[in-house]
Amino acid sequence: MADRSAATRSAALSKDTAADAVPKVGVLLAIVGFPLLVAGYRAAIDAAPDMRVVGVVEGHEKVCEQVIRSNADIVVTECLPHAGAGCPSFQTIEEIRAARPNTKILALECRCGSESFSLAIRAGANGFLTREAAAVDVLTALRCISHGETYVSPSTVTRMVNTYVLRSTPEASDDAYESLSERAREVMLLAAVGHTNREIARTLHLSEQTIHNHRANVMEKLGFHDRMELLRYALRRGLVQATEL
Repeated sequence: MADRSAATRSAALSKDTAADAVPKVGVLLAIVGFPLLVAGYRAAIDAAPDMRVVGVVEGHEKVCEQVIRSNADIVVTECLPHAGAGCPSFQTIEEIRAARPNTKILALECRCGSESFSLAIRAGANGFLTREAAAVDVLTALRCISHGETYVSPSTVTRMVNTYVLRSTPEASDDAYESLSERAREVMLLAAVGHTNREIARTLHLSEQTIHNHRANVMEKLGFHDRMELLRYALRRGLVQATEL
């Protein structure tokens, strides 16, 4: 009996040692200004057997510095509550990607507009998660992107389906589109996929006021009131592919 108990303890110890030998995914939390959110993420990650928190960034200006110094496999970052164009966190994502190309990035839902998903992915994020995500969703997202997959929060997928597929708007007149100048069509496509007037102005080497005028003219001729209507129209006509978003 004693020998059997000793063998059982030895087997359990060997199992624990083997588990400890498996490298854990290192996660750096760059969620600045949200201590409760950080605490929740840390608790969920540290409780998982296959991952661990390797650090918490204290300020946005220190993100890249800490990413370079750390051995993080994944950086979780978020957007600032910023209502204007050019949300700083998208720039942070680009900087992280440039500093350490192999580091995966999980972006949290941005509060600077409904276009945050496409902007975050374009900036270089490997996954996108809403702020309402449960602990199991956080771990699923981290595991997915650590395996080289792209993760999108289920609620975001549902919103995209509702926006781009299920909802419909009256078809804009083909004649109205045909009447647009080549420059106006360029502005329309860039606006449809989420570029701001400032970004379009830089791309086309025009003033922001000129872009504003083109954009207003396009919306008026096509009879649209917001960018989502413009995007749905561009998708239906095949002017924009879903893979470009």
